[in-house]
Amino acid sequence: MSGITRDADMNVARADGPEPASSKGQTMSAESAASLDTMVVRAAEAAVDQVARAREAIGQVVFGQTDVVENAMITVLSGGHGLVVGVPGLAKTKLVDTMGTVLGLEARRIQFTPDLMPSDILGSEVLEENAAGRRSFRFVKGPVFAQLLMADEINRASPRTQSALLQAMQEYHVTVAGESHDLPRPFHVLATQNPIEQEGTYPLPEAQLDRFLMQIDVGYPDAATERRILVETTSDADSRPKPAMTADDLMAAQRLVRRLPVGNAVVDAILDLVRGARPGEAGNAVAQPLAWGPGPRAGQALMLTVRARALLQGRLSPSLDDVAALAGPVLKHRMALTFAARAEGVTIDGVIGALVGRLG
Repeated sequence: MSGITRDADMNVARADGPEPASSKGQTMSAESAASLDTMVVRAAEAAVDQVARAREAIGQVVFGQTDVVENAMITVLSGGHGLVVGVPGLAKTKLVDTMGTVLGLEARRIQFTPDLMPSDILGSEVLEENAAGRRSFRFVKGPVFAQLLMADEINRASPRTQSALLQAMQEYHVTVAGESHDLPRPFHVLATQNPIEQEGTYPLPEAQLDRFLMQIDVGYPDAATERRILVETTSDADSRPKPAMTADDLMAAQRLVRRLPVGNAVVDAILDLVRGARPGEAGNAVAQPLAWGPGPRAGQALMLTVRARALLQGRLSPSLDDVAALAGPVLKHRMALTFAARAEGVTIDGVIGALVGRLG
């Protein structure tokens, strides 16, 4: 009884006296966590508004192509690079140029041709002589030193020139004459490619294709959109893009994308989708037509892009619908069919559709 009484008296003393340090620490920790959550929500709301304005500004110049604009925005919000594929005349170049203005990025364009050299992209060292007659080398930066680089018709350059972008796209710096030079941040490459003209072109190697976060296919516009194009682009009205974000705003949104929570169901779906696209797995009949499948970088790309899509649509967490919507753009350039599968009429889109159908 005396022991119980002492415990009771101690409990009363705790209630009447000062709060213990551990309890204070727990309270402060809970308040800090709540404050952090509030800050994240406010930052997300501000980012959603900015991204929505940017998307609307792009849509005022690039008519229709809703999915194309969305995927291009997702690519940039995820901090990655995009390969824009479509026949001539579908506003691929205009899309990239408009994004540079709307997002407030320093944009430059490189027209890839067979005679383009790596130094034309990266820059080169020039020999200079000062007033005292002393000679020294000075590095002159090439057009790759931009925040948004448009690589127009990238498959027209030789493999040697194409490889000049490999280090820049992966490591965000370039090495010239043994010296490393950092690229500005953010840094994004949006490359265009014509899928129907193969003469005088050099297909991108798989190592470089894997550097592109997404492949964005640009199709023909619908009838209503094409009518708008005919009317508005042939008049004397000049619709110019207007800035809606700054580079700092974009980097803040990119940091926010990486902080958005992802549920276990979405993580499992991404894992099943990527691993299911690899041939050689026991019992994996869907992937049998494939010569090779995506590596871990594809899963990383999906983890980022589903978050960016959720933010773009005003949500703070991705869903399985985001995984299904982005499976094609993220996976199709990271997979290849066997010769036998191509002869039988199997397509990459068909394989990806079967993989997505297994997600339920």
